[in-house]
Amino acid sequence: MSPRPLPTVALTTGEPAGIGPDLCRALPGRRLGCRVVLLADRSLLGRVRGERRRMNALPDYDPAAPARARVEVLHVPLRAPCRAGSLDAANATYVLSLLDRAVDGCMSGEFGAMVTAPVHKGVINDAGVPFTGHTEYLAARCGAPLPVMMLVGGGLRVALATTHLPLGRVPAALTSAKLEAVLRILDRDLRRLFAVRRPRILVCGLNPHAGEGGHLGREELDVIDPVLERLRRAGLALEGPVPADTAFLPERVAAADAVLAMYHDQGLPVLKRAAFGHAVNVTLGLPILRTSVDHGTALDLAGTGRADPGSLLAALRLAANSCRPPRP
Repeated sequence: MSPRPLPTVALTTGEPAGIGPDLCRALPGRRLGCRVVLLADRSLLGRVRGERRRMNALPDYDPAAPARARVEVLHVPLRAPCRAGSLDAANATYVLSLLDRAVDGCMSGEFGAMVTAPVHKGVINDAGVPFTGHTEYLAARCGAPLPVMMLVGGGLRVALATTHLPLGRVPAALTSAKLEAVLRILDRDLRRLFAVRRPRILVCGLNPHAGEGGHLGREELDVIDPVLERLRRAGLALEGPVPADTAFLPERVAAADAVLAMYHDQGLPVLKRAAFGHAVNVTLGLPILRTSVDHGTALDLAGTGRADPGSLLAALRLAANSCRPPRP
């Protein structure tokens, strides 16, 4: 059997004033199972004391060159000078240009996957660009109608039926059509990306006690239950809706391949308690593979050399293991 082609993974280094560029100093010399292409202004990569010479020695990315298991740099110039820890809205378009270049490369087959370091949503909005997060931006950029956020870590996979919404808007957003589409994407991508032959999905209720038979809310009776019954008849292996306060009991998660939470802070605190700093954010429902770190820009750590690269390393390894081989 011939060896699996070496995948090429694009890594966007995110907010230049944050820890994204600093995390990259941990990559050279690691066994990551892929060719890593850093999308960044080169001036950012050596700003941690003692790392300038080593990071400046990284080769330039040449798309025509044979793939090698190493770290290369695709230089993208900053829009304005940057100081670690100090946000500047003038660099918001730089941050978005990194994402655009990585998406274009993934869509064309130049890259097998993309990994994203954290961005700062506030400073992008301050620059006049409406931005709710990587997930929504990449979906729009790829023309994907419904992205699904899933975090992986600590032996858990937790997907979200809704993502970055104020809590008061969640019930109206949780329509039958939306929930069915999310569950179909989750089932499909667990098969496609994680090689799960018949995914077992544990579905949380929205309300306390999963609605208590309608006494604590009717979303379970009117929306969630009918969707689950319909999809079970279509062959999906679904359990629920279960009360969220018992969904993550060890015996329950051991019998499931993924948990679907109804909103952001219903499921992610549990996963982050189990694996923060080493978990991976995976965007399902895209025509490309995208993974990301599970943390923010950590402006107070930028440039100090104290940022933990654990989540970035996990995101790169997951992308390398799951991505498609390069097109000829």
